[in-house]
Amino acid sequence: MSEVSPEPDGSGGPGGTDGAAADLLLARAGDDAAFTRLLAPLRRELHAHCYRMLGSVHDADDALQEALLRAWRGIGRFEGRGSLRGWLYTVATRTCLDAAERRGRRALPVDLGPASERVVLDSAPATGVAWLGPYPTGAGGDPAERYERYEAVELAFVAALQQLPGNQRAALLLFDVLGFSAAEIAGLLDTTPGSVNSALARARRRLAAAPSGSPSAPGPGDARARATVAAYRGALERGDADALVALLTEDVTWSMPPLPHWYRGRDAVMAFARAVPLTRCPSWRTVPVEANSRPAVACYLGASADAVHTAWSVTVLDLAADGRIAGLVSFLGAEHFAPFGLPAQLA
Repeated sequence: MSEVSPEPDGSGGPGGTDGAAADLLLARAGDDAAFTRLLAPLRRELHAHCYRMLGSVHDADDALQEALLRAWRGIGRFEGRGSLRGWLYTVATRTCLDAAERRGRRALPVDLGPASERVVLDSAPATGVAWLGPYPTGAGGDPAERYERYEAVELAFVAALQQLPGNQRAALLLFDVLGFSAAEIAGLLDTTPGSVNSALARARRRLAAAPSGSPSAPGPGDARARATVAAYRGALERGDADALVALLTEDVTWSMPPLPHWYRGRDAVMAFARAVPLTRCPSWRTVPVEANSRPAVACYLGASADAVHTAWSVTVLDLAADGRIAGLVSFLGAEHFAPFGLPAQLA
């Protein structure tokens, strides 16, 4: 396995602290506790990399577990010529490429067909599609560190990545997001720097044509974003259509994977909202969260206001520069709640 060496990061490399160097020697000798200590500052960023590569928290969990098992089995062969971080990214990227080849690309409804021209009631999930999933990014810690770590997990970016071949996806993430050189990536992917540069150029052309959020949109901690989230939660819980429509941009979109249908434009979105979540769903309770570096709302559905409410969806909000909602992606399914540290029910 080739060793690569990105810019020095001070997180567990052989040239880092005396403790890290000692742990590396112990880990190479078979000390699993030392190996665990070496991984601790890197585990979260490696998990985020696996998510970018695979588009699913659950796939990222499995890939990271497999990558760390491979790393543990191979740590004795790591000679320390490059950084430990670079070597671990080598192992994680190759593991993700293997996983992506087995299960194919993930998608959102907007990737698969045009917006629905009418409200579709009782839509059946599209079970033959590997759907993109949300990623929790509101885990606290230093705000600058969180920004550096999660800036590249926005839904539009991760969705666009899934449309790239695996080698292009890996090259773009390793170069543009993580700062590896073309020569280092060539060693990682067992190819040439010329092939890496060609893959980068093709990937950038394809991503340039992909939709993206507004660069001036308020982030989850912005006062405008908090106000929009509070207003959205209130409108949903009260069943208040007038309050909801006031929050939407004219060209707003709403999709609900694994349902294949999606809606574009304020009129179409409100027609769906009036027909389904504001009328057919008896009672909502909501919890504000952060997903994919965007404000989000975890929604629980109950048979009545005083009934137990069950996990239903995590809705990620894409905001316009003025704080209004330009897009909603509601990821349906209780399986999305545990990664956010949320319970399956609210009493």
